[in-house]
Amino acid sequence: MSASPGPVSEAVRSAAPAAAAPVAASTPPALPMSPESGFVHDRVGIVVRSEGDGLVPVELLVGLALRRNPRRAHLLVSTVLAKHVPTVPGLAVVAGELLGTAADLALAEGDAGARGAELRRLAGEFTRLLAEREAEGEARARLRGDLTALRRELAALRTGHPGVATLGYAETATGLGRLVADALGSWYLHSTRHDPAGAVAFGAFEEAHSHATSHRLLPTDPSRLRVGGTVVLVDDELSTGATVVDTVRDLHARVPQERFVVAALVDLRGDDDRAALDAVARELGTRVDVVALGQGRVELPADVLTVGADVAAGLGEAVPALLRAAAADAVALLDLRDVVAPVRSERFGVDAPAATAAVDVAGVVAAVLEALPTDLRAGARGGDPVVVLGTEEFLSVPLAVAHELDGHLPTRASSTTRSPIAVLDRPDYAVASGVTFRSHDVTLDGPGPRHAYNLSRAGARPRVVVLMPEPGTDPDELVGAGSVTEALREVADHVLVVLLAAADEAPAPAPARPADSLTERSDVQPSPASTAPAAPTGASRPADELPERPERPDLPEPLVGPAFGSYDADDVSWLLTDLGDAQLEAPAHEREATLQGGTANYAESLPIEYQPTPEYQALYEEALARSADRVATAVGVVTDLVLAARDQAPVLVSLARAGTPVGVLMRRWAARVRGVDAPHLTMSIVRGVGLDPVALRWLVAHHDPARVVFVDGWTGKGAITRELTEALARFEETDGVRFGDDLAVLADPGRCASTWGTRDDFLIPSACLNSTVSGLVSRTVYNRRLIGDHDFHGGKFYSELAEADVSRAFVDTVSARFDAVVDEVDRRVAAAATEPDRAAGPTWAGWEAVERISDEQGVHDVNLVKPGVGETTRVLLRRIPWKVLVRADALDEVRHVLLLAEQRGVPVEVVDELPYSCVGLIHPVHTAGATGADGRAVRAEPAPTSSTDGGAR
Repeated sequence: MSASPGPVSEAVRSAAPAAAAPVAASTPPALPMSPESGFVHDRVGIVVRSEGDGLVPVELLVGLALRRNPRRAHLLVSTVLAKHVPTVPGLAVVAGELLGTAADLALAEGDAGARGAELRRLAGEFTRLLAEREAEGEARARLRGDLTALRRELAALRTGHPGVATLGYAETATGLGRLVADALGSWYLHSTRHDPAGAVAFGAFEEAHSHATSHRLLPTDPSRLRVGGTVVLVDDELSTGATVVDTVRDLHARVPQERFVVAALVDLRGDDDRAALDAVARELGTRVDVVALGQGRVELPADVLTVGADVAAGLGEAVPALLRAAAADAVALLDLRDVVAPVRSERFGVDAPAATAAVDVAGVVAAVLEALPTDLRAGARGGDPVVVLGTEEFLSVPLAVAHELDGHLPTRASSTTRSPIAVLDRPDYAVASGVTFRSHDVTLDGPGPRHAYNLSRAGARPRVVVLMPEPGTDPDELVGAGSVTEALREVADHVLVVLLAAADEAPAPAPARPADSLTERSDVQPSPASTAPAAPTGASRPADELPERPERPDLPEPLVGPAFGSYDADDVSWLLTDLGDAQLEAPAHEREATLQGGTANYAESLPIEYQPTPEYQALYEEALARSADRVATAVGVVTDLVLAARDQAPVLVSLARAGTPVGVLMRRWAARVRGVDAPHLTMSIVRGVGLDPVALRWLVAHHDPARVVFVDGWTGKGAITRELTEALARFEETDGVRFGDDLAVLADPGRCASTWGTRDDFLIPSACLNSTVSGLVSRTVYNRRLIGDHDFHGGKFYSELAEADVSRAFVDTVSARFDAVVDEVDRRVAAAATEPDRAAGPTWAGWEAVERISDEQGVHDVNLVKPGVGETTRVLLRRIPWKVLVRADALDEVRHVLLLAEQRGVPVEVVDELPYSCVGLIHPVHTAGATGADGRAVRAEPAPTSSTDGGAR
C-alpha cells in the first residue's frame, strides 16, 4: 500500500531534521580494483586473479581486506554485493539477476549454446557498466538507464524454474540469494544464525572459516524441499567449497536431491577443491554443478594466518578524523509498522516472486522521501547523499528500497555485518572505515559486536543513512549508548530508522524423513552388501507434537537387525525403543547451549549425524589396518577375563553405543575362539538418569543377574563407571535385585574399571566414527515425551546412511585377526593373575588428572575436560571444542584427532607431560565461567559442575 502524507507524518517520532551545511565532498572515491596488487598483496603476499572462462573479471568483482579472524586472514570484499561496500543499487541488482540467469541456463540445458552466447554478451555489457560505477550527474543517470535496459534483456533470456528450491547463505548472500530466486521464479529460503522463538531446525551445517560458523535452516514448510528435486545454493564466493560440501551432505541426507546447482559471484577454488566436490557428488549419487560470474584463483603464502594477523593488528578500528558528534535531533524513527504490510522473513521460506510483489517498496520509499531533509527532498543531487543500510541477514528489502529511491536521488545500498575487519583508508585497500555497535537481534550465539563499513572514505561521508533493521525489531534496542544509531550518527549527518512489522510466523520443526522416503528412490537404495532395510516411511513429527506413549505393565521386546540396526540378529539385541518417527537432531551449538545451561539433559536430543569426509574416512581405514591386531588382542584379554569371572557363561550387556561394537566383538571371541555362546544385549545409560530400569527388569526376567557383565568401549575420567555403580544401587533399592557393577572395557586409560583388555590410550578405530560404525543406531534417547514408564530408552536407526556403514566391516576385520593373536592373549591372561595393577583395582588416576588439567587450563569444570583418544574424538565430532592437548610422543597415534582439529579450526597444544595421549576441552562459552567476547577466557574461581554433560566414559 502507498503511504498517505497524513499517516507518514504521524509515523515520524522526531521531526525531520532541517537542512545541514554540506561536509567534505560527498562523492565516493574509487575502490581498489586490482587485488593482484595493493596493500594486502604487498604486505601479506595474497594474490587474487582471474583465470578460466569467467563471465566478468574477478578483479572488477572483489577487492581485498584483512579479517580479524584466526581462521582466515583475508576477506574478499565484493564490489557488487551491497554488503561491506555501499554500492550503486542497480549494479547489485543486475549482478544478482545475471547470476540467476546463469543458473537458469545451467538448469535448462536444452539450448544453452545460443542462449549461452547471449549471456556472455550481456555479461560483457555488465562489465562495461561495472567500470563506470563511480559516475555522477548525467553519467549516473545514463548508468541507471543502461542497467534497466540490461535487466530487460536478461529477463527475456530466462525461462524460469518454479519447481526448484533456492537457498542463500547467511549472512552475506541472503540478498543475493533472493535475487537469484526471483530470477528463477523459485521458492526461496536462506540459512540463519538468528534464534526465533519456537523455531526448531530442519538442518544445519558449518562454515569453518567464518566469524560465526554455524548455520541453521528453519523452513515452516519443509515439504518445499522435495525428494528427487533440485536445490540452487547461492553464495557470494567459493574459496574452497567446504561449506557447500557440508550443505550438500546435510541436505541430501535429509531430503535426497537429484541435483544441486551452486551459484556464486566468484569461484576461486583450486583443483583439489573442485575434485573434492565432484567426489562428494559421486559418493551421494547426485549431481552438483557450479556457475559463477568470475572465475580465478587465490594464492596464499604458507604463513598467511600469522602474517595477516600481525598486519591487521597494526591497523586501526576507524578513521578518527571522520568521527564527530551530530546534532541532538540527528536520529529519527520512521514507524511504518501500521502503514506498510508486515514482511515475512525469508529464513522461514517464501515464494520469491510473490513475496517480492507483496512488499510495498513504493510505500516505504514515499515515506522515506517525505522524512528526508528538505534540500534532499527538493531534488538536490551531486554525489551520493543517501545510503540505505540493511542489517545482517535482512538485505533484500533494503536493496529494493535503495534501488527505488535511487530513481529519485543518488543512493547507495549496504548492510551491517558480524565480520570484524581491519580498516585502512587508502586507495588500494577495500575497507576504509568502520563503526562498531552492540547487536540488536536475538541470535544463537548471544549478543556481540556488529559493524558497518565504508560509510566514509577519503574525507567523504553520507548526508543520510536510512537504517532498515529486521522487521519486528524492538525500537528501544536501536537507540542509546552503544547502539547502532549512536554509531551511525558519528559518520552521517542524519540517521533515519525505518521500522517495519514482521509477519506472524509459526516456525515448525521439520520432518526427519520426507513422506516419499529416501529408501523409496531406486537410485539411492542401500548397497546390496548391507542388510539394513528401509526405515518406516511417512513424515515424522517433532518430539513435542507426538502423543504420549501409553504406559503398559508388560515388558517390551528387544529390537534386532535387519529391522533395527545393521548388525546381524545373532550379534546383538537392542534393548531400545525405535524412535525413527521423531525429529530429535539439533546442531551442536544448540545442544551445547542447553547442556551447559542446565536446561536439558544431553539425552533429550541427538547430535546431527554427519558423514565423514573422504580424507577422514581414509584415516579411519588406515587406523583400522594399523590397530586391528591391537584391538583383537584387547578383545581377547577382556573376554577371557569375563568368561573366567562368570563361570564361562556370561551375559554380555554393552552400554550403547560406544560399548556395542565391543560387545559384538566379545561375543564373537567367546563363540569362535572359546566355543561359548554368550548372549549379547545392548542397553542405554544416561548421565544424570542412570541405567534404563525397564531394560534391567527385562534382564531380570530373562537372565540370571549374577551372569550379567556390563561392557563399554573405554574409560576417560570414570563418569560412566560411577553412574553404573549408582544406578545399580538404586535399582537394588527399588526392585530388590543386585547386579554386579564390575564394568568390563576394552581400554581403561582412566584407571577406573575392574576388568580391561589394555590400559593403553590408543586409537580404537570405532571411536573415529558415529553411527556408521555402531550399527547405524543413534546415541540413546531419554525424552519423557517419547518414553513411557514401561518403555525402553529410545534410539534411531539411520538406514539412510547404509552406503556409508562400516559397522560389520569393522567387527569382521578385527574378528579376522583372532587366530593370529590367540597366543598373545593367552600369555597376557596368564600374567593377569599376578599383575599389581589388576590386584590394586581402580585407582581413579584419570579423575585426578582431569581435575588437575581443569585447573591448569582455567576451565574449573571437569565436565568440560574429556580425556583420552575416544573422548577427544567425540568432542571434535559432537560438541563445541575449545582446544586439544596432545602428548608429544602420541602425535602419530592421534592423526585423526589432528585432522579433525584442523578441519574445525581448533587449536592444538603439544604437551610433554600428559597421562593420556590427548585431551579435548569443550568450549566454555556457554558456562558461568566464560568471559570475554569470544568466550575463550575463563574466570579464576571454580564454576559449579553440571550433571547434564553427555557421553563421558
